[in-house]
Amino acid sequence: MNENNIHRQSSTLGNIQNYLREFVYGGIDGAVTTFAVVAGAVGANLDPAIIIILGFANLFADGFSMSVGAYLSAKSEKENYKKHRNIEYWEIDNIPEMERKEVEDIYRSKGFEGKLLQDVVNVIVSDKDRWVDEMMKNELEMIPDSKSPFKIGLATLISFIVVGFIPLVVYVYDYFEETAFDIFFWTSVFTGVAFIVIGWLKSYVNQTNILKSVFETLILGIVAALVAYYVGDFLETLIMNSN
Repeated sequence: MNENNIHRQSSTLGNIQNYLREFVYGGIDGAVTTFAVVAGAVGANLDPAIIIILGFANLFADGFSMSVGAYLSAKSEKENYKKHRNIEYWEIDNIPEMERKEVEDIYRSKGFEGKLLQDVVNVIVSDKDRWVDEMMKNELEMIPDSKSPFKIGLATLISFIVVGFIPLVVYVYDYFEETAFDIFFWTSVFTGVAFIVIGWLKSYVNQTNILKSVFETLILGIVAALVAYYVGDFLETLIMNSN
């Protein structure tokens, strides 16, 4: 394997890791919402074909909605950063003494004083781009995000659909190949495994305890499914009795 191939593979791996957070949270939402739809439909004693229709409608509609939301949020943050950066350029051009004073105050609060303080400030304000970077980071506490809003939305959409499809796998299989086993039971098992994997990935992204992260994700999915199931059961009973 030559050096160019190694570099490309390293770059690809780096890109995947950069968007792992979006993949994890998109996957959690996909699994939770789709499993809740399935559980609610089972609670209402709906036909498996209806469950498949509702599941896929939710999967693609909610997945698209969530990905658009993630894209617009990331895009808005970039635009907000750019707006404040332009403001800092304007202030440096029009009120440089006040901006210099702000740099002095920042470094004085860090313990710099006397000639050393002035030397540091002189170095910073000697380059306008460096000066603006300093104000963005230490005054406004804003750091640019290098991630693409489009890729953030795409990673969210892909993970939502891929992981969210898991609660529907058994129903789709049973639709084409009739089975004798308990469909909802095995759906719950497969979805539980998905929650465990996503919970483990979440612990990696957030650098938290693995067992705690897995447990939290499992509980989230179970509670959502139980609520949906009993709401579906209640509504089905209510409607049937009213007829």
